Amino acid sequence: MKLGIVIYSNDAETVWNALRFANFSLKENDTVKIFLLAKGVEYEKLDSEKFNIKEQAKTFLDNNGKIFACGTCLKSRQSKGSETCPISTMKDLHDLVKESDKVLSF
Repeated sequence: MKLGIVIYSNDAETVWNALRFANFSLKENDTVKIFLLAKGVEYEKLDSEKFNIKEQAKTFLDNNGKIFACGTCLKSRQSKGSETCPISTMKDLHDLVKESDKVLSF
């Protein structure tokens, strides 16, 4: 199955659970893409001992998961993105929705 996950929260536990689900889905042989939207582009700053978000993101990317981040949302936060939070566009979000069998939002 092709899953699209939209993360728009900056709640650490919510983002952590979204990434955990994405990693589980990859293990189930699903294709998974994540699009970070609005507050979701802040996800790298939410990492903590309790919610190992950076580790979950690295595992996701190491297992062929794809992450996209809204460029406008990043710019509004004076951020240039990163390797794990790459600048993307609404076209990328549209493609994710169009290509996915299911889309979930967190």
